[in-house]
Amino acid sequence: MTSEPDGLDAYGRIAYQGLIAWPERLQREAPLFQRVLAGAPSRRVVDLGCGSGEHTRFLAALGFELTGVDASASQLEAAREADPHGRYLQAGLTALPEGALGGQGAAICVGNTLPHLCEAEELRAFFSGLARCLLPGAPFLLQLLNYDRILDRGERTFPIVLRPGEAEGEDRIFLRLMTHHGGGRLTFTPATLRYHPGAEVPLELVAAQDVPLRGWRRSEVEGLLGEGGFRVREMLGTMTGEVWSARSSDLVVVAERR
Repeated sequence: MTSEPDGLDAYGRIAYQGLIAWPERLQREAPLFQRVLAGAPSRRVVDLGCGSGEHTRFLAALGFELTGVDASASQLEAAREADPHGRYLQAGLTALPEGALGGQGAAICVGNTLPHLCEAEELRAFFSGLARCLLPGAPFLLQLLNYDRILDRGERTFPIVLRPGEAEGEDRIFLRLMTHHGGGRLTFTPATLRYHPGAEVPLELVAAQDVPLRGWRRSEVEGLLGEGGFRVREMLGTMTGEVWSARSSDLVVVAERR
């Protein structure tokens, strides 16, 4: 779920498909997607930072015409393998292919993709470029972590995720660590470990990667959306529709292309 190509595939070695219980997540999020997209001016939807395409395939199954966009070649390879007939484009958020994406009826950008853009100028370029791809009145659903809470509390880690491994008796552990540098700047370190109790080496590092992020606060996102041609309709705290607060897990923005 990356945003900008930089010569390195930052998530190429991180198995994000195994990190999330996708059927349960999609079932929880379905009512919000259906509500937001119900009034879209067309059935064409672009999934920005689509990763391995779980949301893309889910919305396509609901009858929408999806295009998945991601900067990661490995994530798109996984998406195409799961959906050979799907439409996927490799591009960064600040350089959307407007010719290929013109006339979209809606857009989604979920999975904490936005913080990969670390400068205000990048968010301006993303939002204004996206606005040019959307029809007037098109909804835009944006989800990222609630960095107001994370930055104010100095949080440095997320709960450990434990999933069954590939071999019998083996588990896979996902760690997600953050280092704060001030001004909302973060180093995000996702890591995967193999845990096999009783083995000679019971805990083994499989993959780890440092990724620079910017923790965008609610007021910053709202202001830059306005500059980019969007009107904010709702600010929610989860993808299940709870009202946003300083303690919310997420910042979920429902905006509309002016």
